[in-house]
Amino acid sequence: MGFSRYNSSHSTAPSAPELPLESYVHQQHQPPPPPPPPQQQNQYQSYYGHPPPEPAPPRPSSSYVQSGGFPAGTRSDVVRAFQMVDKDGSGFIDEHELQQALSSGYQRFNLRTIRLLMFLFKNPYDSHRIGPVEFAALWSCLGYWRAIFERFDKDRSGRIDLMELRDALYSLGYAVPPPVFQLLISKYENGSGKAELDFDSFVECGMIVKGLTDKFKEKDKRYTGSATFSYDSFLCMVIPFLVSYD
Repeated sequence: MGFSRYNSSHSTAPSAPELPLESYVHQQHQPPPPPPPPQQQNQYQSYYGHPPPEPAPPRPSSSYVQSGGFPAGTRSDVVRAFQMVDKDGSGFIDEHELQQALSSGYQRFNLRTIRLLMFLFKNPYDSHRIGPVEFAALWSCLGYWRAIFERFDKDRSGRIDLMELRDALYSLGYAVPPPVFQLLISKYENGSGKAELDFDSFVECGMIVKGLTDKFKEKDKRYTGSATFSYDSFLCMVIPFLVSYD
């Protein structure tokens, strides 16, 4: 099965960052670029472009030196949030415990969003629970996305409209083509053709785009915007984002 990139005379959209398992824990993010000026709006039709060089991840031997299995440099409030819900002291938490832990620092997320985060920050040894490393990366990632959300929530209403969502996704490196964007936001419309997203919905929406983009990039080794893979591979890539979080 072949998938072609969107044809455009411009292909300068920034690439999406890699799934932030270690990079969000071990490095500080630079402020995101501003949204494109009006004359560059057609670049939203472009594909995800070429990725910037990623710093080499730290060696595992330097990552697990903090008490409790957290990466070195993890803030104490992050450690406390995890330990407060890890009632059995196993060093792992499930989706309900994660929901409770995030409530202490962010908000109470919908369980659908929690399951999506659990999938994207998957523990390689236990698909139903995450440990300190995954939790620290997830927490840091949400902090970064929260800053993006607040930047585009100009009226401080706690919600962003569709134009603000498009610009926010672009600032994260996702130049979502208009037809795909319309399909993406259709689930958030309120029946009148309008849609506004709170932070929970923004995370869900953005992580779906990010997760699918990252899966596609695994097949598109040269970042051309095109990839060829089997029907089985296509289903395995897409179905988790359709059925795992309801």
